[in-house]
Amino acid sequence: MSVVSSVRVPYTSYLRIYEPLAAFAEPERSHWARYAQREELPTAQDELRRSLADLVATPPVAVPVHESGDAFVAELDGVVCVCPWRTRLRGWLALEELGGMFPANVLDAVLPAVVRGQAAADHERWQRLHPDARPWIRTTVWQVPVRWFVLFHDEEREYAAADGEGAGPVLRYRTPMVEARRRLARALRTLRESVPEGPLTEGLVDVGRWLEEFHPRSLVELDYGGLVHALPAD
Repeated sequence: MSVVSSVRVPYTSYLRIYEPLAAFAEPERSHWARYAQREELPTAQDELRRSLADLVATPPVAVPVHESGDAFVAELDGVVCVCPWRTRLRGWLALEELGGMFPANVLDAVLPAVVRGQAAADHERWQRLHPDARPWIRTTVWQVPVRWFVLFHDEEREYAAADGEGAGPVLRYRTPMVEARRRLARALRTLRESVPEGPLTEGLVDVGRWLEEFHPRSLVELDYGGLVHALPAD
């Protein structure tokens, strides 16, 4: 089994898409097929530990130099599905978001301007070669956005207590893509009939567009991540 780090960001949650192998073109499809057969697969904590290791380096590594070849693996109706980490792409996107959240002097104290500038230039060059790229994982801190909840039903809730061997508790929801899209469309229709267009409507539209990027037989997962520590098990 993977060695689980005790480091956990306590207020981060995740929305993940697991796509069937058929959604990937070769040679990536074969890579993930072999990958999914491994006896030892990395966990969410392994991904987190690697990300934090880059940030505490001197100088800090804002974005990995190479794209990750790892993924989370799940099954839906007997079909193997994978959720590529794509930590490099997600790092670039996170840097763009930070630029709109904090003033430059605050960002400079965490990531020097020269580091951010180089990362932005690398992303621009990469994006020209991969204009249709999108992440399989969305992340948010401090909360689980309301727009994520509309994709799931209460009975899809899964809770696993800490196992006593280093793995912490897990709280997640999983549903087939077809159900997630249907529920979102219903929620969006109801919302538009009830209230004027606003942030909540825009948020649902954004999630809907993202879901449409993926294979219709995908699996959608909401993982509370570290937020599970702030909630009762029941």
